[in-house]
Amino acid sequence: MEVSVSAGPNTSGALRHVLGHLLTPLLMCVGMGLAYLGAFHAPEPHDLRVDVVGSGPTTQVLAQTLQDKGAGALDVRTVPDRDTAVSALREQRSFGAYIPGEKPELLVASGSSDTSAMAVEKVFTKVAAAQDAPLKVTDTAPTASGDPTGQGVFFLLVALSIGAYASVAVIGGAGAVLPMRIRALLAAGMSLVVSLIGTLFAGPVFHLVDHGLAGVWAMAWLYAAGILAVGVGLHTFLRRWTTLGVMVLFVMLNFTSSGGIYRPELQPGFFGALHAFWNGAGFVEGVRGHVYFGGHGLGGNVLVLGLWLLAGAALVVLAGLTEARRRKASAITAATAGPGTGSESRTRSGSESGPRPESESDSEADSESEEEMEEAVAV
Repeated sequence: MEVSVSAGPNTSGALRHVLGHLLTPLLMCVGMGLAYLGAFHAPEPHDLRVDVVGSGPTTQVLAQTLQDKGAGALDVRTVPDRDTAVSALREQRSFGAYIPGEKPELLVASGSSDTSAMAVEKVFTKVAAAQDAPLKVTDTAPTASGDPTGQGVFFLLVALSIGAYASVAVIGGAGAVLPMRIRALLAAGMSLVVSLIGTLFAGPVFHLVDHGLAGVWAMAWLYAAGILAVGVGLHTFLRRWTTLGVMVLFVMLNFTSSGGIYRPELQPGFFGALHAFWNGAGFVEGVRGHVYFGGHGLGGNVLVLGLWLLAGAALVVLAGLTEARRRKASAITAATAGPGTGSESRTRSGSESGPRPESESDSEADSESEEEMEEAVAV
């Protein structure tokens, strides 16, 4: 006897459920491709500030020639002496200074960005070669011994981000039944733990910085707390889409605009614009300014991190008010239905489809929370 096999209602429902959840990784794939390839696939300098040291006509001609040949890639200026050039590098107004002569010298500051220093070195190596002279390169702001490429701060940013936004899924999912004030306290506690772990990585474990570790911890806490506050606040409104939402905010747009791999002068304008106010850029540039440039620009970057934290706190308050309003509306609806209506409804439901377990809704909520956390961990 031949038995026909067909997908029953449970199988069809489960298939629709899975297909709905598969939309998230597809959106992640598209978003990551657009963000990372858009930001990193073809780094080219534009308006990259470099200085030529000197004041005579020869210096002026060299600077103008470089400006013309650069066709927008370089912003070439002349400065009168070496001290002025070093000051511009230390204040991150310039990314290289060329001192012409029989023994030409190039001043760079790799602590600002190793890739920018390499781009400048590539330009002036050709200039020196045209004069048949070897180029001496002097680094006025070298990176720490444990971070020779200068990109360790970026990967510290990645670690902090993952710890923070994965915690959002756990607090928002498994902790959804908790009052908002408790979730906010959990977020504050997790931000402290994540920042301490990041500080251990930056100091004793990998020696990414050789001084100023307390300041690095403070910025790590501000950064992690901002992500957790924004994420916990958004969870009330986005629910299972929270993982995708925080990934867009704190991975796709954040890592690519942080300046940790390429500074804005080597990226498309969109990411350069985000660099001015995004929290990842605030952390990376804040740590660089604190550790390598004597605190130059530190206040502005700390302000960026603080504003993100304030925005997150505002979202948490708004989410708490929204949840309170929802609970009140549910209570009013239940009271309006009345005990008689509820009894009749339960009787009809029981006679038609059997008794419904009291814990069914809790099981569904637990299942949804577990799926949400699995998506976050999978990222």
